[in-house]
Parts: sequence; C-alpha cells; structure tokens
Amino acid sequence: MKNKTNVIYFVTSNRNKFDEIEKLLQNEHLHYQLKQLKIDTAEIQAESLNKVALFKLNSIKEQVDGSYFIEDAGLFIDTPLNGFPGVYSSYVMKTIGNEGILKLIDDFEKTEAHFTSVIAFYFQPINKILFFEGITYGKVSKTIRGSSGFGFDPIFIPNIMPNKTFAELTTEEKNKISHRGKALKKFIKFLKEATY
Repeated sequence: MKNKTNVIYFVTSNRNKFDEIEKLLQNEHLHYQLKQLKIDTAEIQAESLNKVALFKLNSIKEQVDGSYFIEDAGLFIDTPLNGFPGVYSSYVMKTIGNEGILKLIDDFEKTEAHFTSVIAFYFQPINKILFFEGITYGKVSKTIRGSSGFGFDPIFIPNIMPNKTFAELTTEEKNKISHRGKALKKFIKFLKEATY
C-alpha cells in the first residue's frame, strides 16, 4: 500500500449514514481519508439491493475522479409482510414512514425482520467494482422507540439486543451489531489488505 493517504469518496446526501461510517473508519488507522460527496445518483426498482447499488454506482462513474462507494440498505419484514419494504425502503420511509409500517402489522410477537446493507465500491487502482454485504436479524417493535439513528431504526429490535431498538443504541453500540457495521468490517478488511 502507498504510504500517502488516499481519498475515498462516500457518495451520499445522508449525513447520518456518513457519520456512522466515518466513526467506524476513524478507529482503524487506514491510509485512506473518507470524504462525503453529494451527487444525485440514478435509481431503479430492482429485486435486489446489489442491483440497485450497482446501478447507482455506474450512474455517476463519469462524475467522480477516484475511488468511491455507495451504501444501500433495506428493512425486510419477512413475517408477516413477505420482505416488504425491502428494496423500496427509502421510498416507503418517505411516503408512509414508521407509523405506516406499524399499521400494517397485527401481531408484533410473531414478526421476523432483517436489515441488509450493501456497499458497492469502485476501486480505481484495479478498475473494479466490489460488493460488501451485512445482515442483522431481529423483529419489529410495536411502538416507535428511541431518538438516535434514522430511518426505520426506531422500530427495529435486533435479536442480539432484544430489549432495545436501533434508535435506543449509541452509534458505537449500533455499529458493533448493525448490518451497516458488518458490511463496513468486510470493506475495512479489504482496504487493510489492499496492496495497490
């Protein structure tokens, strides 16, 4: 790896996402500097987060000089909503929000859900696109709880910490168990091992 610090751009307009990822990277002593880049990406509706993330990444390739990544995530309520909102999570959050999701569920004790995060990374030194994925399983809270986090965090209870929603955790606590944190750990492992 080069001794100089290289810049990696995180393409997002979501400051909360950027802050979460920046905190994780700060503790890793990488030879990379993370910068937020606000560029509008083109979106498609697809059956997988990987396809959505790849389309977003390729839609801005001509606008970014260097290595960059986007992160796409979704809440999949497997029971009783058959994976909804899933790849439509961003749109559903903007339209009906947490309140609307809760109205769709009758029996909260039987809910099963998972958050998935996909990082799509264009690594300029080798001119390749790489994917890093993380999943956290849990259930849906019957009420909106907590003031931290963002998006569906106030209604998702991770199995590993069954008494709190994501929004009731500190950023550090959430990063240790979250889908985004898991995807980032794989991403960080790659950056540490990269010799380009």
